Amino acid sequence: MRDIDNYFLSRQEPARSILGSLRSLILGYDPGITEVWRYRMPFYCFNGWRFCYLWQEKDNGKAYLGFVDGNLITHPDLVAEDRKRMRVLKFDPNLDLPIEKINSLLGMAIDLLPDK
Repeated sequence: MRDIDNYFLSRQEPARSILGSLRSLILGYDPGITEVWRYRMPFYCFNGWRFCYLWQEKDNGKAYLGFVDGNLITHPDLVAEDRKRMRVLKFDPNLDLPIEKINSLLGMAIDLLPDK
């Protein structure tokens, strides 16, 4: 089994379902998006450029979608915490995924990339 597949399968619920749904949303957003395994986490690339990743917080187990150049995206729901470049969108496991918001942020992140 690939490390990236094992990552998703080894998560506990509800993070497993959230991360799996996010994976499908990201990969279905544009045919130019590919999934790669970097830094022991799933990253998503567009034309070879990494633009987002999925992760689960260690302290509370909540899933989030991180944006590589999130510091260049202006959106009230993106948080920096201690990150200088990355910004993350956290998900409440008791709420439905905000699909329109996710798609909008994916578009903004891709627009920042060279050679798009």
